[in-house]
Amino acid sequence: MIIIDGKSLNFDKFNLIVNENIPAGLDKKTKERIIKSRKSVEKYILEGKIGYGINTGFGKLANVKISAKEIKEIQNNIILSHSAGVGKPLDEKVVRGAILIRLNAFAKGYSGVRLSLVDFLLHMLNKNVIPFVPSKGSVGASGDLAPSSHIGLVVMGRGYAYYKGKLLNGKTALKRAGLTPISLEAKEGLSMINGTQFMTSSGVISISKAYNLKVLSDIIAAVSLESVGGRREPFSPEIQNIRGYKGPRITAKRIRNLLKGSKVKITKRVQDPYSFRCIPQVHGAVEDILTYAVSMLSIEMNAATDNPLVIKDKVLSGGNFHGAPVGYILDASAIVLTDLSSISERRVAQLMDTEFTHLPPFLIPNPGKNSGFMLAQVTAASLVSQNKMLSTPASVDSIPTSCNQEDHVSMGMNAALKLSEIVENLEYVLAIELNAAIQALRLSQIKNISPKLMKIITPFLDTIPIVKEDRELWRDIKNTKAKVFPEMIRLIQEEGLK
Repeated sequence: MIIIDGKSLNFDKFNLIVNENIPAGLDKKTKERIIKSRKSVEKYILEGKIGYGINTGFGKLANVKISAKEIKEIQNNIILSHSAGVGKPLDEKVVRGAILIRLNAFAKGYSGVRLSLVDFLLHMLNKNVIPFVPSKGSVGASGDLAPSSHIGLVVMGRGYAYYKGKLLNGKTALKRAGLTPISLEAKEGLSMINGTQFMTSSGVISISKAYNLKVLSDIIAAVSLESVGGRREPFSPEIQNIRGYKGPRITAKRIRNLLKGSKVKITKRVQDPYSFRCIPQVHGAVEDILTYAVSMLSIEMNAATDNPLVIKDKVLSGGNFHGAPVGYILDASAIVLTDLSSISERRVAQLMDTEFTHLPPFLIPNPGKNSGFMLAQVTAASLVSQNKMLSTPASVDSIPTSCNQEDHVSMGMNAALKLSEIVENLEYVLAIELNAAIQALRLSQIKNISPKLMKIITPFLDTIPIVKEDRELWRDIKNTKAKVFPEMIRLIQEEGLK
């Protein structure tokens, strides 16, 4: 069991709970903080004080006072009214991650919710009751309101949820998991939906995938280098140390290690094209941005993003729900991952050119009759173009909502959704490059490549045979993404290349 304490959630723990279904739990100190915070809210109500979202309306209606009899009703109503999401459902892992992050915020003891609500969400997470959450509808302030409300629906026995592979109405899903719906009380409806849990969850999942793809991109680039006898000087430590960035040093060292023991004949070209020569600078800059993204999202996973917050018996209104810090970093990640797909596609294009490779055009032994990898490069170009459209920053846009009370929003969830698509497109582009590079090696110097690279690409050789005559390449691309990449990532971890 992994303890959720509001301060120590990280990428590894997130992925173990969300992807591996490792159970989560609370320790004694965390429970005490939650109980203490709840007592502050109850005291606030008893003393007749006015607190936003406790005994007032929401957003532009903050100045409308709510009677004591209506306090519970308004908390349930906010879930109903804010459940306005549309579009395809979010991936179940994104929803699990959002529940986990919201639980971690509650564990900090600033939300003022009952321990029973926290326990209920914990049971939903551990029993894998996954609310059906439409993907569209969040502007990223006051947090991810619409998607979070669809979790609240299931807590109340409404809406829909997945349980053991079936989509059921919320009440039935809870019943099959041995849970009984609960009614929300003072502040709890607002606490359920305020915060950046969905954009952060989606971001953590995308950045986790992206970092694996970044390491894969270095390996695939090394394979491409071997296939054309690319020059080694650009990866020398002297060049990288003089500029001083950490990411390029890491990338260059990784590729040097991958190429150790290679007997490939090096080209007589004085310089390779930029897509080969500038691998450390481009891939390395991606490494630096992704490392920064991990640090930023690690902070956000452990943040209190409610409004209001209950701090030392005070109910304080602020803007911790605003998704700007998350939106900015997801947009930056989208830009660099788009460029990573772009430089990969350029290497694919170079591999098609017989004047560069001295291999058959489009890497097919009988060109003319066969088109070889011609359309694989076209597919890569299409994906890269789409990534360029998707990498336009979402966080530079803002549309005022709630009658201008919420007049500057983050669009952080839109940034998260775009990033997820960019990561998938990148994965396909890298799969195409690996297919092309291995084909080039098979037509040239595969027996002379480095022992380490040979070990890593062997699963690829066993899964996808050489292309001697035209065949349906979509199958090869799909198999590379679904079968070869997971095996390569496993080997990366074993070899310590990460």
